[in-house]
Amino acid sequence: MGNFDGLDLHSVEDQLNDEESPDGGGRIVLGVLDGTTPGEQWVDLIEDGAVLVLNVDGDLNDLGSGFAREVSEGGGNLVHFRGFLIVTPPGVSIDTDRLD
Repeated sequence: MGNFDGLDLHSVEDQLNDEESPDGGGRIVLGVLDGTTPGEQWVDLIEDGAVLVLNVDGDLNDLGSGFAREVSEGGGNLVHFRGFLIVTPPGVSIDTDRLD
C-alpha cells in the first residue's frame, strides 16, 4: 500500500470546493425524507444543480408529493432504490440498467 503520511486533506478539500459551481451544481446532498423538510427546499437544491440521496422514512408517495411532480416536470429524475430516493437535476441521468 502507498504511504499517506504526506497527504494534505485540507488542500484536497479546497480544490474540490473550487471545482464546484457557485450555484450548488456538482453537489451531492444526503438527507432524510421524513416530512420535516419542506418540498420547496428539495426543489431549490435540484434547481441549483445538486443531486439528492434521501433516506425514505415513511410513505414515499406522501413524503414525495410536495416536490416530485415539480422535479419531474422540470426535467429532473427520481428513482427509489433500497430505501433511498435519488433525485437528479435536468441533464443528470440515473442509469438503472444493471438493476435488472
